[in-house]
Amino acid sequence: MAAPHDGPWLDDAAGRLVRPYTVSNGRTRPTSQLDLLSQVMATGAAPIGYLGPEHTTAIGLCEAPRSVAEIAAQLKLPAVVTKVILSDLIDCGALTTKAPDFYHNPTDRSLLEAVLDGLRRQL
Repeated sequence: MAAPHDGPWLDDAAGRLVRPYTVSNGRTRPTSQLDLLSQVMATGAAPIGYLGPEHTTAIGLCEAPRSVAEIAAQLKLPAVVTKVILSDLIDCGALTTKAPDFYHNPTDRSLLEAVLDGLRRQL
């Protein structure tokens, strides 16, 4: 039986009742360059036309800057499907995107030490 907040799209026994590829209309390639660490944020502009419930949920999640990985986890969708949804919203002006700052210097020692410290705390 579906949980009350999940509506008809999720079932405890069967899982997601709508397959991810139907959410993205069968598309597997986003039109925008996004990776899991890309930050997206709502612009306040309303998308033109109907896009779908996942698009509406994604806009709500992006009131503050969020990474693609966070949004995928919240939507409970694969990352590639989430990227397609976010690309739709970027294309219609409802979202804006920004690459993570560390791309300018991916071997930044302080960043690598912070990651190492975080991994050590997890072990």
